[in-house]
Amino acid sequence: METGNTPAEFPLLDATRAFLAKPKKMLIGGEWSEAATGRVLDVLNPANATLLARVPEADATDVQQAVAAARRAFDQGPWRSMKTTDRERLLLKLADLVEANARELAEIESLDNGKSVLVAQGLDVAMAAQCFRYMAGWATKIEGSVIDAGIPYMPDSEVFSYTRKEPVGVVGAIIPWNFPLLMAAWKIAPALATGCTVVLKPAEDTPLSALRLGELIQEAGYPAGVVNIVTGYGHTAGAALASHPQIDKIAFTGSTQTGKLIGHAALDNMTRMSLELGGKSPVIVLPDVDVDRAAAGVANAIFFNQGQVCTAGSRVYIHDKVFDQVIEGVAKIAQSMKLGPGMDPATQIGPLVSAKQRERVCGYIESGFAEGARGVAGGKRLECPGYFVEPTVLVDTNHTMKVVREEIFGPVLVAMPFSDIDTAVQLANDTPYGLGASIWSNDLSAIHKLIPRIHAGTVWVNCHSLLDNALPFGGMKQSGFGRELGRAVIDQYTESKSVMMNYA
Repeated sequence: METGNTPAEFPLLDATRAFLAKPKKMLIGGEWSEAATGRVLDVLNPANATLLARVPEADATDVQQAVAAARRAFDQGPWRSMKTTDRERLLLKLADLVEANARELAEIESLDNGKSVLVAQGLDVAMAAQCFRYMAGWATKIEGSVIDAGIPYMPDSEVFSYTRKEPVGVVGAIIPWNFPLLMAAWKIAPALATGCTVVLKPAEDTPLSALRLGELIQEAGYPAGVVNIVTGYGHTAGAALASHPQIDKIAFTGSTQTGKLIGHAALDNMTRMSLELGGKSPVIVLPDVDVDRAAAGVANAIFFNQGQVCTAGSRVYIHDKVFDQVIEGVAKIAQSMKLGPGMDPATQIGPLVSAKQRERVCGYIESGFAEGARGVAGGKRLECPGYFVEPTVLVDTNHTMKVVREEIFGPVLVAMPFSDIDTAVQLANDTPYGLGASIWSNDLSAIHKLIPRIHAGTVWVNCHSLLDNALPFGGMKQSGFGRELGRAVIDQYTESKSVMMNYA
């Protein structure tokens, strides 16, 4: 296993350097502001643990100011009354600006998160731009229905009845650190398309791309207060946002544990919410597969983005006829992957996002070994300034182990054989999570029979973690409720109003 060079050896755009060098402030009511307390928090480069930037450490006072600005923009400003074609035009302009600044955004994301700059530009930035463009189309297509009502206790009445979709109001959006820019787009784009206003709280580990996006939002010409961005810790700024009585909807992506806390906080105010939470996604490999293709697919399902993916294929169930061959192939891929900074185009595995996350992942690996798992690849951290963990494959695992039952959110795969499909289904569903799953087979009959039996919001076949802005995305069970993307997300940001007019 190879390691890459230090990030300093890879050139940055002048625009990226300029953004990193200037003081960072929050976007509140169309103005760039420091925290009320003047406190800041450090943002570190996970590839070498050096300081990237300092951002304001918001608290409840700053959140109050941001919510008040969003409320004014929604209730009194021009945003709610703006023509849908004008909202569409602004979203399209923002999509164009994201694309025009794609390399700079990718470099910011790579330095801040640790991910490959090539992945950041080809996936994160490209899909964010596409999300704004896709949701722009919905701005002009939100509609209600005319209902032919018949009222039995008013037989002579003549009533015209219809429904209309209206924006839910002020949205508090709290996003995670694994896909910072893309998750910001997933929350902001549908909110703006429906006519809502937003207070965005990015993760404290990765706030930089959200702040750069705020600059592009201003450049696009959005009215003041329509989008506000506050940086700070989840237990202070995030908690204040989730419990704020003037927030009409909370949109959260993150861990199940944090999602439960946010849900409890929002419930006191009966705040609408959508929660996209954790996962422990199963991968099922049937005996008819091409072994090499299956091994490559299984490896990609877990090692993509350093395993820091809510739908990461972290549990694999392989038919015992091909178990040894597939695992041998996955182990070889893991052992050959180059570790290094995301700015190195040759890097295949970057650092984890923080020292805390590295300790968490390594703790799970150690617990797996202690409970009897055997490593066939990886299993160690790298002794270097950055937060690197080897891509790890564990066998001799079972469902009593923490590494099998709990979300690790790192490059750690647990593998188990099965001999009959009913056992595979039972094991795949033996989890509190239900976000994603994949099936690897060329047997169409077996695939179609399996799909409805898997308890997951998305089932992929011969691929894993592919997304499209037109397809709804979300989970079952403790992986949350509500859906991102597609037509379904419009319902998450609107209220249905019924109207009856008696003209007899």
